[in-house]
Amino acid sequence: MSFFRRINTLLITSVILITGLSSNAQDSIPPPVSIDTLTLDSLPPPIVDTIVIREIQKSVKIVPRGVILSNPWISFADTKPLTRRKRKFKVPSFWTKVNKVNFILNEAAFVNWNAGGDNSVSAIGRVDFERNYKFRHVQWDNVLALRYGWNTQEGREPRKTEDAIRLRSTFGYQKDTLSPWYFSVKGKFNTQFTDGFNYPDRTTPISRFMAPGYFFIGGGASYIPKGKKFNVYMSPTSFKTTFVLDENLANQGAFGVTPAILDDEGNVLVPGAQTFVEFGILITNYWEKEIIKNVTLQHALSLYTDYIRSFGNIDVDWELIFNFTVNDFIEATLGTHIIYDDDIKFDRVVADDGTVINSGGARVQLKQILGIGLVYSF
Repeated sequence: MSFFRRINTLLITSVILITGLSSNAQDSIPPPVSIDTLTLDSLPPPIVDTIVIREIQKSVKIVPRGVILSNPWISFADTKPLTRRKRKFKVPSFWTKVNKVNFILNEAAFVNWNAGGDNSVSAIGRVDFERNYKFRHVQWDNVLALRYGWNTQEGREPRKTEDAIRLRSTFGYQKDTLSPWYFSVKGKFNTQFTDGFNYPDRTTPISRFMAPGYFFIGGGASYIPKGKKFNVYMSPTSFKTTFVLDENLANQGAFGVTPAILDDEGNVLVPGAQTFVEFGILITNYWEKEIIKNVTLQHALSLYTDYIRSFGNIDVDWELIFNFTVNDFIEATLGTHIIYDDDIKFDRVVADDGTVINSGGARVQLKQILGIGLVYSF
């Protein structure tokens, strides 16, 4: 009996101990205590009697390629004082520009030369300006080319050898930046500075400023490979306007305009038209490439035919130039220029009263240039 009594006493004691310990047990992280904000200043500072140690971050076992596991080393041994003024930050521009001035000179002088010859000097001045814009799907190219040249020989008055004002602008839009094809609109304008003569006659001009003047406008497609100076433009809808703003040339029907109506005595009854509009197909191609070191090829071709008046009769304007670069300021040039226009007639025969006896015919026009000159780009 005493044995069972001891067992009961031991069980009761164990239950009392377990109950007392569970009532006094605490978590290692105490629960948050709500603090009355009104008595916050009067409360004593909290006593932290529990330290919580959490598991540290595991180390990286796989090191990525290119990571340098070393402490950076900074040295000021090669530090130099700032001698140049720091340049201000400039906002990147999507415009590119070309400003180029070229002066070509040819000269021949003779002193007691047994074979004979006349002293002569020829000079040609060229100015080229370009303003091109390229950003994402839009490309806009603008070119202005000015040309003027003259030749002087001993015992002869100066004569003009080159005269041109050329302006062209092409605006293109592409669907995506990967394709070299653009939807394009192109405009061109050509004329000259001064009067042109059929030398040695210097009294009757055969061409003048805006007589003729040519203006092209149309829409089509352009093929422009990225990173290359190559452009093919094809327009099935192009308007060509010919201007003859000189009254005498307009009355003669020069450059394709409608001539004046004259009476039997040569008096003008109806003045000649000063404009003539055509509608047709225009194809142009421009290509610039360094074929060998210091030798650059420039090729510009324009083909046009009219739908209504003379479809299939193609007007050609082709210029091919080789530039041989000596240094930044000296350049040699070899070039040819071919023009064929059915509206430009040669061997015209005009009577004294203004009546056109023979309207003449179209011919291939050819010009060749060879010279060395000075170049300045800015």
